[in-house]
Amino acid sequence: MPSSDPSSGWVMNIQNFSVNDGDGIRTTIFLAGCAMRCPWCANPEGGSLRNPMTKLMSVDEVVSQVLRQLPFLRVSGGGVTFSGGEPTFQTGFLRALAGPLYDAGVGLAIETCGTFSYLDVADVLAKMDQIFMDFKHPDPAAHLRWTGRPLDLVLENLRHVRESGADYVVRIPVIAGVNADSETITRMLDILADACPSAKLEFLPYHKLGFAKYEALGKPTPAGFETPADADLAEYQKMAVQRGLEPISYR
Repeated sequence: MPSSDPSSGWVMNIQNFSVNDGDGIRTTIFLAGCAMRCPWCANPEGGSLRNPMTKLMSVDEVVSQVLRQLPFLRVSGGGVTFSGGEPTFQTGFLRALAGPLYDAGVGLAIETCGTFSYLDVADVLAKMDQIFMDFKHPDPAAHLRWTGRPLDLVLENLRHVRESGADYVVRIPVIAGVNADSETITRMLDILADACPSAKLEFLPYHKLGFAKYEALGKPTPAGFETPADADLAEYQKMAVQRGLEPISYR
């Protein structure tokens, strides 16, 4: 479990000049720890707090690094994105980071898989200009099998975020061998059209860029997963538009 001391936490990476994690130029803070166990994860070091690829950092260390990038963030209309792992896994540390950055006028976004207690993080989410939330599979049994976490918690938090009035984007990681077929995508889009009719939607095709991390951690690389065809992704976007959802892309 995360440390109870919010003045420090476990960080995977702080990536400056990111353009894929929200609007403008961003500094993305990758926080370690995640309750899900997706076998295709591109950031396997995020599955635990302490491993050879994570570092214990204080709030002051992280905030000072971000503030050095402030001119680039402001001129581009960017900011900071909290990612992971699952950033809400270290709730106290996330809250302690978001506070001073918010007070400094830094635009904030968060990328989450939705495995949080909304009441525990509602105050933190209220500071975010944008929330990106994953939706991985529409079938409860399959979702539990692939991720290790219940689907109903993710759907409940999607509703909470929608009701909060936040600007949010639902992200579907599209993975051949898991959910990249018309029947499964149709079910996902129907759920979103009902639960989150105003959602922006981003399809994220599976990639193998994280394989080197598995090797560095001494873990076997994922097997049985493939990148979906471009034609299939284009078809899924058309299906989304037909249901009133707005496909976007930060890639």
